Order: sequence, then C-alpha cells, then structure tokens
Amino acid sequence: MINSSVNKIIKGDVRAAAKLIRDIDDRVPGTREILKALHGHTGKAYVIGITGSPGVGKSTLVDQMIHGLRTRGKTVGVLAVDPTSPFSGGAILGDRIRMQRHSLDEGVFVRSLATRGQFGGLTQSTRSAVDVMDAMGKDYIIVETVGVGQDEVDIARSADVTVIVVVPGMGDHIQAIKAGIFEVGDIFVVNKSDRPDAEKTRSDLKAMLDIAWKRSKRQGWEPPILMAEAANNKGIVELLTEIEKYRKNWKASSRDSIIAHKKTLARFQLIDMIKSRLVEETLSYIINSFEFAEALDSIIDGARDPYSVCDELLSAKLAEGLRPSLVYESSGR
Repeated sequence: MINSSVNKIIKGDVRAAAKLIRDIDDRVPGTREILKALHGHTGKAYVIGITGSPGVGKSTLVDQMIHGLRTRGKTVGVLAVDPTSPFSGGAILGDRIRMQRHSLDEGVFVRSLATRGQFGGLTQSTRSAVDVMDAMGKDYIIVETVGVGQDEVDIARSADVTVIVVVPGMGDHIQAIKAGIFEVGDIFVVNKSDRPDAEKTRSDLKAMLDIAWKRSKRQGWEPPILMAEAANNKGIVELLTEIEKYRKNWKASSRDSIIAHKKTLARFQLIDMIKSRLVEETLSYIINSFEFAEALDSIIDGARDPYSVCDELLSAKLAEGLRPSLVYESSGR
C-alpha cells in the first residue's frame, strides 16, 4: 500500500497526491510512513512564499504568477493556506475559486489547507504538503499564507524566497515593521498600484527597509520594491524576473553560507515537527484519560476550579509519561 502510493506520487499522480494531502490534514494514521518514503524524492522544487495582510490581492497575484510560470513551461504546485471553517474545521476555499482557470491544466496542482487556528504561521500539514508536491516533480511550489499582518515570519522558514505583498492606504507597511517582516522579506510588492498614494507607500517602504536592513546586517541581496496591478496582469513579469535573480544570487553564495542557511531552516522545521507531535500526543493522552473526564465533572459541579485541575492533570501526566504504545499507535505504525 505504501509503495503503491509512493510510486504513484513520484510519477505525478494528482489523485494519489490529493488523497495524501487530505489524509495529512486529517491526521489519518499511516501518512507518516508514506512521507518518510517520499523524503528521498524531495529537494528539487523551488518554493515561493507569498504573504501579506488580507485584502492585498495575494490570490490574484498568485493566479497571474501561475500563468506566467506556465508560459515559461514550468509546472506549478500551489498551497493556499485558508482560514479554518468554525463548523467543519476545514479550509474555506476562497483562494482556489480565484484560480479556477487553471483547473484543467495538468501542469498545475492547487490545494487549500486549513490554518487549524494557527494564524500567521504554517501548520505541519502545510510543510508536509510541500514535500508531497515536491516529490510529484513540480518545478515551483507557491505557498500563499492566510496573512494577518502580525506574525508571518514562519513562511520564511519554509520558502526559498519570501514575497511580501502590501497595498496603498491600508497601513500594511506599518503592520509589517511591527512584525519584523522586513528582516524576512526578500521581495516586496505594492499591489493595486493604480490607487492614490502608491508612490508614497513605496517610498515609505524603502525608507523603513533601509533601516531594517542595516539593523539586520544581512548581506548579498537588497530586496526590491515592485509596483504591480495583479488584476490587470501588470508587474507579474517583473516579479518573476526578480524571483529568478534572487535564485541565481543564492546559488552564487559561498558553500558555507548555503550550508549554514540550510541548517537553520532544517533546525526550525525539525523543532516545529517535534513540537507539533509532542503537543498533539500529550493533549490526546490527557483528554482521553479517566482523570480528565472526572475533573471535568468536578468543574461543572463547582467543586473545583479549572486552573487547579489544569495544573494537576498536566503535572500528573507529564510525571507519568506517555505510554509507548500510545506513541506507537499515533504514528500510524
């Protein structure tokens, strides 16, 4: 079963890849084993992160980027990280609706993933889905984050190049400097540049970028600020050109710099993976215990307060430790 799924995915089977990504998002047992087998087939795709506040036109920009990359004969995978439905827990498919014109193109694979409440960051499901698309053989993978304007630095830990999108009149540049995004953005795009104050937004970004760049002491690349009108397909060619320039600049870096950067990314991703699994398994162990059910009743009856119950349950279960059988089962083996 595992070998069959792996073989189908590395041959570019869309149905097999879509099923695996859905299973990853739903935490279906057995997916980890498939991901382990696929890992040796990853590392070839170029990952582009697109982030920015809601309403800046990220999805329209991505739609035009897909068209531009396909015109160049490149295959594209897209992961649109959507808000989570409060009812089903699944993704609200707004981004995929905007990219419908590529639905019949075999060279394009678009999937939506739910944030699962992790606004501003990437879930482990997203990173695993990137690996699936990579193993499929996609030349480029575009990851569009939900973008809340305060905590969007996670994308830089998973993408090869990070594009920050802002628009005039929404104060996005102010939000960006609050979140420290200038230190992680590689390319900035002022979308909807036909609006008033577009040039002012560009000059404000340039001034703050200069300050942030000196503070971070980052060498080798000065982030460009591009003007675009994604709805009218303006500025897309320039954006793709800058992305390729960044890629060539990166390849020209010293071997030590490349290794150090890869090690930093691998460290962040491994820590996040351990954190995700640790929290998931520990939480599952606690809430499925008899003590949890008993404590819940005592809170409802007014006999105990939730703060004391939380401290006691956590202390007791951590001291007891996770049963090996539970960890073994949760991994899908």
